[in-house]
Amino acid sequence: MHFNILTIFPQFFDSPLDCGLMGKARDRGIVSTSLINPRDFALDRHRSVDDRPYGGGPGMVMALQPLLRAVNSISSPGRLVVLTPQGPIFNQQTAQELAGDEVITLVCGRYEGIDARFGELTGAQPLCVGDFVLNGGESAALCVLEAVTRLQAHYMGCEESTQEESFASGLLEYPHYTRPREYSGKAVPQVLLSGDHARIAAWRREQSLTATRRCRPDLLEHTELSPQDIRYLRGQSRTRLGRNLYVALVHWPVRTKQGEVAAVSLTNLDIHDIARVSHSYGLGGYYLTTPLQDQQALAARLLDHWRTGPGRKANPDRTAAVQGVRICSEIQEVVEHIRQVTGKEPWVVGTSARDEGGSPCSALRRRLEEGPVLLLLGTGSGLAQQVMDQTDEILRPIRCFDAYNHLSVRSAAAIAVDRILGDVR
Repeated sequence: MHFNILTIFPQFFDSPLDCGLMGKARDRGIVSTSLINPRDFALDRHRSVDDRPYGGGPGMVMALQPLLRAVNSISSPGRLVVLTPQGPIFNQQTAQELAGDEVITLVCGRYEGIDARFGELTGAQPLCVGDFVLNGGESAALCVLEAVTRLQAHYMGCEESTQEESFASGLLEYPHYTRPREYSGKAVPQVLLSGDHARIAAWRREQSLTATRRCRPDLLEHTELSPQDIRYLRGQSRTRLGRNLYVALVHWPVRTKQGEVAAVSLTNLDIHDIARVSHSYGLGGYYLTTPLQDQQALAARLLDHWRTGPGRKANPDRTAAVQGVRICSEIQEVVEHIRQVTGKEPWVVGTSARDEGGSPCSALRRRLEEGPVLLLLGTGSGLAQQVMDQTDEILRPIRCFDAYNHLSVRSAAAIAVDRILGDVR
């Protein structure tokens, strides 16, 4: 496999290309590299490769002509890849795709970036190695180069190594141990000393699943899981993240369609469906808030039907879901109850389908690491402004980038809870 690397700092690659497995692979002809400096294709006496940006602003932009001449000088450029923040995130799947190419040309940007017409004229594939800022594309190019070349035959020496590494199966790798068997009171897990290869394989798979769920739950969404994997994950105890999230369905003060502030009636489906969402995701609690005595009595009758009445025998799953529902007169009563249960003041978050701006669901996940979060869901036409003004934060609407944004509150609750927690429960 051959890599062409376009860079204004070719010396950056001297040591990484010559040491370790990469150096051995080059010596054995498994991989070869060519370094092309765009400065060699500049026409002025200063060998300039950058210029000031049109429209003003700080920094400089890599000029189009030297880069195009550099690319055109390559007899076989193969796949053209530009390392840029504008590209999709590079991952193991991308590495496996690139590993099938015979020639890849990596273009390393510098300064404020490359003239946008370069990609349009060459059809180069953009790639980003992560959501962080680098001095240039050289470090990113090394990540791509190493991830791709280690997938080549005979690169690793032991071909099984590439199959059992982190991300190879879509999961993080299991923990490894070596001698001594015990150190400072920490012993190697007994299963690894058993000699039972089936048990060891099962243990390692479970450890990979556990580590992935704890550290990178987003990977589980794209990983093929067996029924046994799913049963194992289901049997694990839930983390405090889910227990730190509380939901309150607010029936007063809310807005009517005419924009007035009012109290609205409870809805049977809202009670049941949000209760099932809360139970499925292991939330700390689900509250119904209404100051109306007749509505509180109605809610109590509905809940008693499933908790202790005929519904308990007819549908025990529904019984389990509504056990955690609590009726309160107002939001402040909910806040006080959470404070008593957790010993901490909850972070109160308002929701709205209106154009309120607000924070993404991922921001609430970070809040859950610190303590309890109370998510307020408005009935009617949404929470009244006086409620929104008293919240600590407002959640971004579910369909904030589309013109139609009229989900039912139970649908919005399910989507929001899943976006906040996902598979981290």
